[in-house]
Amino acid sequence: MKNNRLISVGEVAPDFKAVASDGSQVHLAQYKNIRNVLLVLYPGDNTPICTAQLCEVRDEWSALIALDTVAFGVNPASKESHQQFSGKNRLPFPLIVDEGGEIASLYGCKAFFGMRRRAVVLIGKHGRVLFAETGKPPVNKILAVLRQAQDSAE
Repeated sequence: MKNNRLISVGEVAPDFKAVASDGSQVHLAQYKNIRNVLLVLYPGDNTPICTAQLCEVRDEWSALIALDTVAFGVNPASKESHQQFSGKNRLPFPLIVDEGGEIASLYGCKAFFGMRRRAVVLIGKHGRVLFAETGKPPVNKILAVLRQAQDSAE
């Protein structure tokens, strides 16, 4: 996959292991057949758009949990930066340290000159991408995809 092409709906989500802001080790494969996974790939902690985006996910946290979904913010900032940012904004989900931009690269969110593109990727329980969009899509759009996936699985 080229670094500049966002992963597509239907593709198998690339597996990764990384450290989260709470010190835990996150391994995407641990959620397969158990939970949906929402990845919010964002350029930086403590920036206005990133803060607004992650707070929107926070505000819909109970709806995401009700739909068997875990969420992670992903960017290259340090664990300490993530801890400060998460605490300040009362984020109920961990932020992943994407050192070197490896996860961003796997999902097609690396832009030119090492910059990161903002994107949201929703991975279904089956391990395939259900939703992928650059920018700051509204959380209700993601919830609609989750509800549709849940309805079709029943």
